[in-house]
Amino acid sequence: MESKRQQKFARVIQKDLGEYFQREANHLIPNSMITVTKVRATPDLGMVRVFLSFFNVPNTAEAIKSIKARASEIRYLLGKKIKDQVKSVPQLEFFVDDTNEYVDKMDKLFGEINNKDQE
Repeated sequence: MESKRQQKFARVIQKDLGEYFQREANHLIPNSMITVTKVRATPDLGMVRVFLSFFNVPNTAEAIKSIKARASEIRYLLGKKIKDQVKSVPQLEFFVDDTNEYVDKMDKLFGEINNKDQE
């Protein structure tokens, strides 16, 4: 269970990283849209796990690899934005948020079950 402090910290990070990926990150993955879907902070606020969703990206594994390779650059730019709000800039870990794919898979499975029941 996250504390109020962790949740507030995560919201700040999510807002600023979301703006970065929408406005300034076109050079990372051209012709794509990157959304920050979830941010989870550790209790000491020293590390955050950032979950990203990709749109119009053929290979999400390559996309997340590209973003992980530039994590220090992204952390530096984030630090410039939040320096007045936090004591130290956290380490960033990036993950693919596959929630939409999971939902689509479950919908497909339930659809197949309903079709079998109707037959």
